[in-house]
Amino acid sequence: MVTVPLVARFDLGQGGRWTSLAGGGREWLWFRDDPARSTVGPGSAFVDAGGLEECVPTVRGLPDHGDAWSRPWTGSAACGTVSCLGFELSRAVTDEAGAVVATYRLSADPGFRFVWAGHALLDLSERARIVAPHGTPARLYPEAAPLLRGGWPGAAPYLDGSWPAPHGLELDRLGPDDGTAVGVVLCCAGARVVDGPDVLSLRVEAPAGVPVATALWRNLGGFPTGAPYRSVGVEPMLGTVFDLAEAGPGDAAVVPPSGELSWRLVLAAERMD
Repeated sequence: MVTVPLVARFDLGQGGRWTSLAGGGREWLWFRDDPARSTVGPGSAFVDAGGLEECVPTVRGLPDHGDAWSRPWTGSAACGTVSCLGFELSRAVTDEAGAVVATYRLSADPGFRFVWAGHALLDLSERARIVAPHGTPARLYPEAAPLLRGGWPGAAPYLDGSWPAPHGLELDRLGPDDGTAVGVVLCCAGARVVDGPDVLSLRVEAPAGVPVATALWRNLGGFPTGAPYRSVGVEPMLGTVFDLAEAGPGDAAVVPPSGELSWRLVLAAERMD
């Protein structure tokens, strides 16, 4: 394997959005044209235009995909900040031996609970696969109900299973569009995407005791209803649920007595010899 240096670009005016993650002649981020992305404001419904969005203090629920993606940030591409309802988020981006490393700091009142996701939508071929530790606990979400024998049990917000086939659904290989869309949260700090000779690693590093996860949004032409398209998200997280409102004990990050919590997102690429 050969290290492929990555370079990231950002748009602070559009929610601090990552607009490129490229290296070795390959762009890893997927994009979808949607003029509505340039007109959003706090509280807007999420506009799925691709790239990597900063989703905090929730992913699903309210505000839709959080409060940071829809607000303009200040600063520079290397060091940006956004002020939201009840918290401030800062991001400093550096290069570490070819890897892109984003260091985050969330400032809020002690005890503030939140979920964060680096909502990365990736440009992947049909042969791509997602690699995570075998047997990793995986929380499967209700959009998978049509694929399950017997449907969805009651009002459960998610079902506990294990990777790579929670409840018999093999989710690690993408393949062609099949009209399905499935969301799952893997209780592990990172995952790798293997697409032909190219490998992208995504992981989150957080202080001891802070819950971390990796979300997978596997949309193979099953979303949205009426005008579906293909999009695949691999999303390092703080927290182990999509919706902060569903977070039980230990499911969300909590700001410590210092009033600040810091963590890192590490993105690295390799190419097979």
